[in-house]
Amino acid sequence: MTSTEPISRANAAFTGRPRMARFGWLFGGIWLFYLVDPAQVAWEQDNVVLRVLGLAALLAFALWYLGIFTFVRSTRFRLWEDEVRRSWTAIGVLVLLAALTVPASGSNALATFVYISAASMMVLPLRYGIGVAVGLLVLALALDAFVPGYSTGAGLIFGIVVSALAIWGVRQMIERNVQLIAAQETVTQLAIAEERARTARDLHDILGHSLTVITVKAELAGRLIRADPDRAEREVADLERLSREALADVRRTVSGYRAVTLAGEIVSARVALDAAGIDAQLPIALDEVPGERRELFGWVVREGVTNVIRHAAARRCVVTVARGCVEVADDGRGAVAASAVSGSELGNGLTGLRERVETAGGTLVVGRSDLGGFLLRVTLGGTR
Repeated sequence: MTSTEPISRANAAFTGRPRMARFGWLFGGIWLFYLVDPAQVAWEQDNVVLRVLGLAALLAFALWYLGIFTFVRSTRFRLWEDEVRRSWTAIGVLVLLAALTVPASGSNALATFVYISAASMMVLPLRYGIGVAVGLLVLALALDAFVPGYSTGAGLIFGIVVSALAIWGVRQMIERNVQLIAAQETVTQLAIAEERARTARDLHDILGHSLTVITVKAELAGRLIRADPDRAEREVADLERLSREALADVRRTVSGYRAVTLAGEIVSARVALDAAGIDAQLPIALDEVPGERRELFGWVVREGVTNVIRHAAARRCVVTVARGCVEVADDGRGAVAASAVSGSELGNGLTGLRERVETAGGTLVVGRSDLGGFLLRVTLGGTR
C-alpha cells in the first residue's frame, strides 16, 4: 500500500452523500442576493440591447457560479488538486461574464467580485485562490479611488474578504476531515495486517508441531504394522486423534479463540518426544511460573520441541522452566538449526516466536546448549 492510498480512499469516502450534493446549489443560491443591485440597474436601462445583454450576462454569471459551486461541493472541494487547468478555465469564464455585465450595470457590476473571489478559493490551489481574492480587493479599491462614478462601498469590500475567508475555512475543515479519515483507514489497515500476521504465526506454530508429531507417529506405525500390530493400531488411533485436534486448533486460531497452556504443551512434548524416540527430561511442577507467563512459555516449549524433533537428530531433550525463564536444549546437531536461512520452517517459527517474546518485553536467545546441541532460551523480566 502506497502512502497516498489512504488519502485517496478518504477523499472517495468523503465525496459520498449524492442526495445532499443534488441540492447543494440551494446553499450557493442564497448568496446571490449581491446580484440584486446590478440586475435592477440593468433592468432600468433605456437601451434595450444593453438591458438584454446585462440581464443575460447576469443570469449566465449566476448559473455558471452555481454550476461551479454545485460541482465542487459534490466532490467535497477536492477539485483544486486534480483539475487546475479546468479550474482556471472556469474562473476565466466567470470573469468574462462579469465583464459583460459592466455596460448595463456600471459600478454595480463590481458585486460579481464577491463570487469570483469565492469561486477562486473553491477551485484553485490555495495560494492562487488567495492571490485572486487579494487582486480583486486591490482592483475594487483602485476603481473606487481613480475611476469617476465607481463607488465600491464597505459592503463590497466586506463581501470579498468574508467570502474568501469562509471558503478558506471550509477548505481547512475538509482537509482535517480527510486526514482524519485517512488516519483511521491506516489504523484499520495496520490492524488487519497485524491480525493476518498473528493468524499466520499461530497456524505455523500449530501445524508445525501437530504435523511433526503426526509424521513421527505415522513412521512409527508403519514400522510396527508387522512387528507389533496391536501397538500399530494404537498409534493409528493416536494419528486420528491428533489430526482431529489439529483441525480443531486451526479452526480456533482462525476464529481468534485458541489458547495455549504451558501444562498442555509439556504433556504434548512428552508424547511427541517419546514417539520420536528421544529421551525427554521435562518439568513436573509449574507452580513457580506466574499465570500471565504460561501461555508464552507454552509457545516456547511447543516451538523448541518441534525443532528438536524435526531438525536436531537428537537423542536427549531437556526442558527447563523457571519463574522468568524457559529453556529447550538437546544434544543434537547444535548451531546448524540456529543458522537456518530466512524462509525455512525453523526460521519462520523462531521469527514468529521472537515477535511474541518481544511483545511481552522479553528476550529470545538461540545457540549451543551445555548438552552440545541446540539451545532455545526465553527470558522475561531480566531474570533467569
